[in-house]
Amino acid sequence: MFESIRKHSKIMMFLLFLLVIPSFVLVGIDSNYFSEKSAVVARVDGNKITQTEWDNAHRAESDRIRAQQPTMDAKLLDSPGARYATLERMVRERVLAAAAQKMHMVTSDARLARSLSEIPQIAALKRPDGSMDNEAYRALVAQQGLTPAGFEARVRNDLSVNQILGGVVGSAFVTDAQIAQSLDALYQRREIQVARFNAADFASKVTPTDADLEAYYKAHPAQFKQLESANVEYLVLSLDAVRDSITLNEDDLRTYYKENAATLGSKEERRASHILIKAGKDTPAADREKAKARATELLEQVRKAPATFADVAKKNSQDGSAAQGGDLNFFGRNDMVKPFEDAAFGLKKGEISDVVETDFGYHIIQVTDIKPSRVPPFEELRPGIEKDLKAQQAQRKYAEVAESFANGVYEQADSLAPVAEKLKLKVQTANGVTRTPVPGATGPLANAKFLEALFSSDSVQNKRNTEAVEVGPSQMASGRIASYTPAETLPLDKVRDKVRTLYVAEKAAELARKEGEAKLAEYTAKPDTNAGLTAAATIARDTPMNFPRPLIDAALRANAEKLPAFTGVDLGAGQGYAVVKVNRIVPRDKPEAQRAQQERMQLMQWWSTAEGVAYYEMLKERFKVEMKVSRPSELTITPTEN
Repeated sequence: MFESIRKHSKIMMFLLFLLVIPSFVLVGIDSNYFSEKSAVVARVDGNKITQTEWDNAHRAESDRIRAQQPTMDAKLLDSPGARYATLERMVRERVLAAAAQKMHMVTSDARLARSLSEIPQIAALKRPDGSMDNEAYRALVAQQGLTPAGFEARVRNDLSVNQILGGVVGSAFVTDAQIAQSLDALYQRREIQVARFNAADFASKVTPTDADLEAYYKAHPAQFKQLESANVEYLVLSLDAVRDSITLNEDDLRTYYKENAATLGSKEERRASHILIKAGKDTPAADREKAKARATELLEQVRKAPATFADVAKKNSQDGSAAQGGDLNFFGRNDMVKPFEDAAFGLKKGEISDVVETDFGYHIIQVTDIKPSRVPPFEELRPGIEKDLKAQQAQRKYAEVAESFANGVYEQADSLAPVAEKLKLKVQTANGVTRTPVPGATGPLANAKFLEALFSSDSVQNKRNTEAVEVGPSQMASGRIASYTPAETLPLDKVRDKVRTLYVAEKAAELARKEGEAKLAEYTAKPDTNAGLTAAATIARDTPMNFPRPLIDAALRANAEKLPAFTGVDLGAGQGYAVVKVNRIVPRDKPEAQRAQQERMQLMQWWSTAEGVAYYEMLKERFKVEMKVSRPSELTITPTEN
């Protein structure tokens, strides 16, 4: 039955469509139905954030991240922590929006225009004459699913909201006394002496019995586990593989060349210089007449002495090209406003135009060079045409081949060979594959989602092909297990040496700590004793003098109100124990001016960030933020109903 449904899936979808859609037509859908029934997960200023809104926002955020990082494990994006971070972001946005509304934060048109021009992608759309390519602008914002008006509304809202925290963060300041106190504490130096009690020095004192080793082995089974592994076969379908399988005949290549000759070659370009007398379209008529008269005077001047065009432009042109003698470099059709383009492309090399009127004012144009259009011969363009045609056909063919790939590995689930033969793919192999990617793994073997499918119960038990898994943009993979080695705890006889090594290391570290703690008590009782201590050394956070980080942290945390001071520290990782004697606090050398300025700026950044966080917490109280779900410490989050 299920096989029949799968084979006739399109028919079943059509029948379901006929059954379901009329019911919606008859009764309708209330747009608020789902949100009203959805549980409330947070409130801001009395307004609800529902579970449905949260789910939709997190889905959109996950889709955005996956688009940027296709190989990211989906489990990370759907973890309780990731979902809660989305909720916190939603709350933050609503708090700041509420604050902007209550404080009447408004973004002017001039501020909006300035901000848009500061966006590199938008700035790049400006033509040489300063005008905006509106079609390219519409296409750019359409990539975000927005119209220009919608995009500008969003930017305007963002600017208004950013004023809330921007005013606090931007006005934060730190006094010289605060800077000195903070940096002196951060970069404080202390003269210390150390007594080390290395675990390795106590190893010879540990003599384990068989009973000790057996007890340690039973108490730490995870340390003696051999991970499950498998020898696998897998196939990868990619856009490159589809492209490589395409064969083009000569007639197709020549036909493409003939039909696209105009676009394959280079288009005609002109290089020109101009003199601009500014008179915008909003300039009063009398001022425009004066500008036109001035342009006419300059035209007569350069026509009498064409060689002086660059000098006249430098002295008189009222735009940024004046410094280059009015040179605008090469440009093609549609790169300039139409009156300017028509005039420039109507001149011969060296000719000077009449006065040309545009929305920017009055131009005098001299064409200084011409690059004629050129269509290279077929043989010269053949490699590029073949590459482009294959790429185009691969893009169109990939979806079809991907469906064939997915169906093939499912329908002939006991082997990858039929699909490989049909689609001209290579069956690849790998040994010792584990459930998690190993360092240096590439391709599907570095993809957690593919490995999860590979080690599913059906794949492990029945050696069937996995489903087709998307492992990258336009890239799918399927694999199967050829042989499987389950995880197991190795018997004591096989790991006895490892058990002994770990047991000795643990007991030696305990002996080192006991010896060190006893010595610490002796030093504390007799502070003037230096027996067993190293020579004095001056340490700081940025100059650890080869001491381990736990020791440095302990030395700088030690109470230095009464010197000398003693402290003890477990160095961890089987390294043993250390006793630290703090003799004195060493004044910090005055840093160079550049270093001092860098430190000051860093502290200012930390301080302003802290001010921003504190102000946001105050806004949360003001706008009565209620989180109806707790910060995740478990795998599930249960919202309240209202």
